[in-house]
Amino acid sequence: MPDPFPEAEFQQRCAHAQAAMARAGVTALLLTGEADVRYFSGFLTRFWESPTRPWFLVIPAMGKPVAVIPGIGAELMGATWVEDIRTWAAPDYEDDGVSLLGETLREVTGPGDRIGVPMGRETQLRMPLGDWSRLCAALADREMVDATAIIQAQQQVKSPAEIVLIRDICAIAGRAFDRVPQIAVPGVTLAQLFRRFQMALLEEGADWVPYLAGGAGPGGYGDVISPACDVPLARGDLVMLDTGAMRQGYFCDFDRNWALGEAAAEVMEANRILFDATEAGFAAARVGATMADLYHAMAGVIAAAGDAGAGGRLGHGLGMRLTDPPSIVPADQTVLVPGMVLTLEPALQMGVGRMMVHEEDIVITAGGAEWLTPRGPRELPVLEWDA
Repeated sequence: MPDPFPEAEFQQRCAHAQAAMARAGVTALLLTGEADVRYFSGFLTRFWESPTRPWFLVIPAMGKPVAVIPGIGAELMGATWVEDIRTWAAPDYEDDGVSLLGETLREVTGPGDRIGVPMGRETQLRMPLGDWSRLCAALADREMVDATAIIQAQQQVKSPAEIVLIRDICAIAGRAFDRVPQIAVPGVTLAQLFRRFQMALLEEGADWVPYLAGGAGPGGYGDVISPACDVPLARGDLVMLDTGAMRQGYFCDFDRNWALGEAAAEVMEANRILFDATEAGFAAARVGATMADLYHAMAGVIAAAGDAGAGGRLGHGLGMRLTDPPSIVPADQTVLVPGMVLTLEPALQMGVGRMMVHEEDIVITAGGAEWLTPRGPRELPVLEWDA
C-alpha cells in the first residue's frame, strides 16, 4: 500500500514532538505501541496482531527516529522515512531486543537524562514487564518519565492529510450503510447481517474492519458491544450497526439504526431526541469550548425529553485508534482546537434491556464543526419487512 503521507509530514511530527520534549526536559522518547510507532514512522502492518514480538521506536532530541525491531520487519520499515533500523533475530528467549534497545537509548541520552514513555490513561507498554524491568535496570542512571501529555496533545490534533483519510473512510462506511436495506431482509440473522455488512465495507473500499458491533431487539437492543448471534431478525426489531472500519491506518466510528417493518411511537421519538442531541453537540463544538461543554449540550437535550440517558461518555477522539482521548464526559476540560476529530455518541435507555445509540464523526475547524460522516436521518428509517 502506498504511503499516504509525504516525508515532510513525518518531519513535522517529529519536530513538533522534539520541541515538546525540550520544553519538558525529555531527551528521548521510547515508543512501543502500534499507533505511536506508526505515527512517527509510517510503519503500517497488521503483523501487530501477533503478540510474540515487541517493536520499539526511539525519538531522539534531534534528528530522525531510530527503529529497534525484529528482523522480520526490516524491509517494510526500510520503505518508510526511517533510515536507522536496528534489528535482532526475534523471538530471542534470552534477550528479545532488550540489550539492543538499551544500547540505542544509551547512545542518544546521557547519565541523568530523562527518557519519556507513555504511561498514562489510554496507553500501554507493549513489551513483557520482565523485559521492561531489565531495561530500566540497564539504564538505572537515566530516569524514565511519563510522556503521555507530549504524545496525546500532539496526536489529538490531526493534520489536513490525516483528516482527508478519516473523511475518506467515513464516506466508504456511509456507502456501505446505504446498502443495508438490501442485505437486512427477512430470514437473515444478525450474525449474517454482520458478515454481509463487513463485505459491503470491503467492497466499498475499506482496507479492513477491525471493529463491528451492534444489536437488534424488539423496540431496542440491550447493549452496543455484544457479538452477533444467529437468531433471525424479526418484524418490530430495532437494528443497529456500529463500525470502526479502516482506510490506510485511520478509523471511522459511527452507527446507524433501522426499524424492521414497524416502529413504536416511543422508538421513533427516541431517534428524534438523539438526532437533536447530536445537533446540540455539533453546535457546541467550537474552538475554545471544552469536552465537558459538549457533554452538557447533548445531555441537556436528553434530560429535557425526560430521559436520564444511558450513562457513560457521549463521545471521544478518533484517528489512528478507534477511540482516542479526549472523552466527552463532565470531568474532561480539554479545550477544542482546530484539527481535533471527535465522535458524538449520545444514548437513550428506553426500558430494561432496550436502548438506542446515535454516533457521528466531526472535525473541529476555525469556523466551527464540520460533519465527517454522511448525516444520519432525524426520522428513523423503517425497512420493508413482510415476514
